[in-house]
Amino acid sequence: MTDVTDLTLIEQQMLLAIMRLHPNAYGVSIRDEIKTRINKEYSFGSIYAVLERLENGGLIESREGEATAVRGGRKKLYFTIAGTGEKALQASLNAMDAMRSGLKLKGAFA
Repeated sequence: MTDVTDLTLIEQQMLLAIMRLHPNAYGVSIRDEIKTRINKEYSFGSIYAVLERLENGGLIESREGEATAVRGGRKKLYFTIAGTGEKALQASLNAMDAMRSGLKLKGAFA
C-alpha cells in the first residue's frame, strides 16, 4: 500500500467490519458482517487474502484464540485494527467524501 488513502473498497469494508466486531472479528464473522450489512458475499479466499494484505501492511493485527472441538482442534485467528489501520481508513473515507462532495448524482443520493 503506497498511500493510506489508497484502500480498496473491500479493504475499507473489512476494516469497518473488524471495528464493528471487536474483539471477536475472525474470517467467518467478518464475511457474515459484510453480507448482513451490504448484501455482498465475498469468497473465503478473498477474505483471507485481504486480511493477509492488511496485516502485512501493518493495518491490522491478529491473535490466536483457543482451539475448540467444534473446529477439529483448530484455533480461530482474531483480528483487530491497528492505529495505522484506523488512520488509513479515516484518510480513505475522507478522500471519498471529498470526491463526492457537491455532486448531484441522478437518483443515487436521494
